[in-house]
Amino acid sequence: MKRSRINEIMAHADEMIRHYGFTLPPFAYWTPSELKERSAQAKHLIDARCGWDITDYGDGDFDKMGLFLFTLRNGRLDDLQRGSGMCYAEKLLISRQDQLSPMHTHVIKAEDIINRGGATLVIELYGSDDNGNIAWDLGGTVYCDGIERDFAPGEKIKLAPGESVTLVPGDWHAFWGEGGDVLIGEVSTVNDDEIDNIFVDPIGRFTSVEEDVEPTHLLVSDYEKWLS
Repeated sequence: MKRSRINEIMAHADEMIRHYGFTLPPFAYWTPSELKERSAQAKHLIDARCGWDITDYGDGDFDKMGLFLFTLRNGRLDDLQRGSGMCYAEKLLISRQDQLSPMHTHVIKAEDIINRGGATLVIELYGSDDNGNIAWDLGGTVYCDGIERDFAPGEKIKLAPGESVTLVPGDWHAFWGEGGDVLIGEVSTVNDDEIDNIFVDPIGRFTSVEEDVEPTHLLVSDYEKWLS
């Protein structure tokens, strides 16, 4: 993706987030130079990969297959393994109308996916076989706003604003906005996007960037290159 396009997506996302009554934390608005100057102070944010995250999953067509994310907070895997400390994470996401986030599951992360505002969020679900692979002929059980709900293989659960679904490792899912863009909240256990996204198809989690302009803000995938 061109950096100019990434900057545009950031500006649009910030406007939508504010429209629905949320405000990003101060570090969201640091310039690349400010983040680099404060990198020692912000070590936890950088190590936990908090911040801006925009992906086209390597497909090259963000409007067709892509996702905006902002990681607000994220704990440490060793805390989760120990069972104490900061064992949680929180994100804001934007799924645009008919923009696919492709079929995937997680090995570690359990998550609540919450429609925070906008149109309808559609989530397509499949179960897993005994080896954790997607089972196209199996459904399963999830919780919608805490209420148990069985799903058939390939069933599409539709979440209106305020509604949520709880997904655990082994729940294969894809999602998109229906009828418009959707602001999504994600509350989960500790999140590691580098290793804990298992896709049905061999696609990339992070996008490559063409530097046609200066970045407004760094992506989490920029940290290693820009802050080293």
